[in-house]
Amino acid sequence: MSTYRALHTATLLTNGTVLVAGGFSNDGPDPSALAELYHPRTGTWSLTGSLSHGRWSHTATLLTNGNVLVAGGFENGVGSASSAELYDPSRGTWSFTGAMYDARSSHTATLLTNGKVLAAGGYGFDSDAVASADLYKP
Repeated sequence: MSTYRALHTATLLTNGTVLVAGGFSNDGPDPSALAELYHPRTGTWSLTGSLSHGRWSHTATLLTNGNVLVAGGFENGVGSASSAELYDPSRGTWSFTGAMYDARSSHTATLLTNGKVLAAGGYGFDSDAVASADLYKP
């Protein structure tokens, strides 16, 4: 990778590359917005479009259309966030999508058989446990 990072996500894309997004890096104490692709065939890394907001302890879920949903996590100056972004591997770009009802980090996100994503639990804006769930409908 181009930089050290922790508390990031790694998502296997349909083309066989791995998207690594967000986390903490050695660039400073703020969450990273960097995203990189790992190419297993060549063992190399390349930068791709950056997240709109740096975040860590978020989730990344591969959707049925090949895009990746990144949701929640800790954002700099915000704490736990409700924002969500979509990564389009064909363009290498990110775009905002509908926000979760509850801000959450350290939560789970599960792709359901109907193509929706269930985000549950985690820690909220005030660092209290979140006892709710959100449903993302692509």
